[in-house]
Amino acid sequence: MPGSHLFIGLMTGTSLDGIDAVLADFSSPSPLLCGHVHHHLADELRDELLRLNRPDQNELHRAAVAGQHLARAYAAAVGDLLLAAGVEPQEVRAIGAHGQTVRHHPEAGYTIQINAPATLAELSGIDVIADFRSRDIAAGGQGAPLAPAFHAAAFRGKAPRAVVNIGGISNLTGLPPLGIDSPALGFDCGPGNVLIDAWALEHLGEPVDRDGRWAAGGRVHTDLLLALLDEPFFALAPPKSTGRDRFNSAWLDKKRAGFDVDPRDVQATLTQLTAAVIGNAISRYFAEAAEVVICGGGAFNATLMQMLAEACRPRNVMTSDRLGVAADQVEALAFAWLAREFVEQRSANLPAVTGARGPRPLGAHYPR
Repeated sequence: MPGSHLFIGLMTGTSLDGIDAVLADFSSPSPLLCGHVHHHLADELRDELLRLNRPDQNELHRAAVAGQHLARAYAAAVGDLLLAAGVEPQEVRAIGAHGQTVRHHPEAGYTIQINAPATLAELSGIDVIADFRSRDIAAGGQGAPLAPAFHAAAFRGKAPRAVVNIGGISNLTGLPPLGIDSPALGFDCGPGNVLIDAWALEHLGEPVDRDGRWAAGGRVHTDLLLALLDEPFFALAPPKSTGRDRFNSAWLDKKRAGFDVDPRDVQATLTQLTAAVIGNAISRYFAEAAEVVICGGGAFNATLMQMLAEACRPRNVMTSDRLGVAADQVEALAFAWLAREFVEQRSANLPAVTGARGPRPLGAHYPR
């Protein structure tokens, strides 16, 4: 709706723990959250999206079908969100729908997100903005991470601040304090929950290690941790981005070769790995940070948060809830913001983060 300040953001992250949908009002400098719903993904759809991260048979057909199912799941989440907020579809300017990344190879000039934005526009009756990464990649960038631009708009404070989103992959945003005219820093650090979740699924039959309770009963295996940290990606200078293409069960199996470690101790070690790569990234690239703000699913892993407090010492570690945005809503809100930036015809990439040749508009428009 022309003139409307209401936008919806949708997110299914690398962890594939479900769909987060937020309704945001951008009529003032600080976005106002008007509603949030979380929908679990059907097991069959989640399993298929995970399988599509690996080369397999009949991928084109399966990806297209999965995109249709995902769009319908998105539309159901949008419907429930609007119902809960008492808002009609025609009152919403646009939906920002990132889709589900299954391949990310900026070095080869492409990225693939499973999505069916035209179907979502048809079912929701709302304009959809999608395909946020491709233009940045076309301009020589990584196409990711995208969240630092939103973090810079929403979370800058009086002191230098590091914002870390811990989804399947963890990414870091370094924010100079207000009043300092220097660009934000941002890049993917490495695995967030992706290995932790995969190991829990394999050994507990659960998609996550809830609250980090399983890891809490294990011990970090120092030699295995050193082997895990011996990964060339960690030493790469930004800009850099990654995903399940690199950090997956096959990567872990290769690193574990030759070690006889109790599964629970492996889980503790994987949790420590996530904390270590984040702490190391902050120390190396944004040592001036006075505090560390955690968002994403990792914020709900108590064991990981304790390890982060140690890995980021002497900095204060807190969740984004302290800044007024619930940790599980930040990424969806970022895509509502990216949709708003596209509609307002503003560039939304940060060349200093992605390595693109310059500012570019991000997204493609699918009218209702």
